[in-house]
Amino acid sequence: MLERLRIVDLSVPLEDGAVSEPMPPHIRYVRHDGEGLEQMERFLGVRPEDLVYSQGRGWAIEEITAITHTGTHVDAPYHYGPQSEGCQARTIDQVPLEWCFAPGVVLDMQHKQPGDFIEVADLEAALARIEYRLRPRDIVLLQTGADRRIQSSAYFAQPGLGREGTLWLVEQGVKVIGIDAYTLDRPFLNMMSDYERTGDGRYIWPAHFAGITREYCQIEKLANLDQIGRTHGFWMSCLPVKIAGTSAGWCRAVALVPD
Repeated sequence: MLERLRIVDLSVPLEDGAVSEPMPPHIRYVRHDGEGLEQMERFLGVRPEDLVYSQGRGWAIEEITAITHTGTHVDAPYHYGPQSEGCQARTIDQVPLEWCFAPGVVLDMQHKQPGDFIEVADLEAALARIEYRLRPRDIVLLQTGADRRIQSSAYFAQPGLGREGTLWLVEQGVKVIGIDAYTLDRPFLNMMSDYERTGDGRYIWPAHFAGITREYCQIEKLANLDQIGRTHGFWMSCLPVKIAGTSAGWCRAVALVPD
């Protein structure tokens, strides 16, 4: 069965100093001829000339300083608040793996403008266009096209879900919602502008805070949704790194597409 599957990488790399991150990660690279060799000498008590197979070179390792929301990652319910649906919110190591390996559905939102809300009507129209009805545990992937601008500040110009759209998806049985943009919500600047204009705090982080009312996870910073080649009929894997007690975990999101 697996030989008939095409694997599509839907992830972006965790990159040193990435311009697509307001809090960019730092990666310290330990090279074979420098600190990597020094570490092997110190830990193993060997001399460079004794390392015959590697011709006197040591190992390579990296030290990463990054928040768990860097790169392609899965947000756990705990990210939104300490409780979800009246119970203690799950951290990333408590999220059921069944949520993160399930059929995928791509909904095209590329007609929406930066700062727009992705409304329930938009979701319903996208489903009607592809003649698909959501099923429990489907992983919904919102395609905005923002991933094509990831190397510039224009990456942050995107549409996003609001509270109503998020809760509507969860009410259909969806447990994981993904987007090929920086955030599932609208950009920070749009939320701030609406808040300053109206004084209404409900404009701030409504899609995320919807997870306090109804439990769900989200995948942020996806990419390459156009390479899947179909809107449904494929499997999605977004298994997060198991980090104890955290609000998110990095993941290598992929689509498994029948050839």
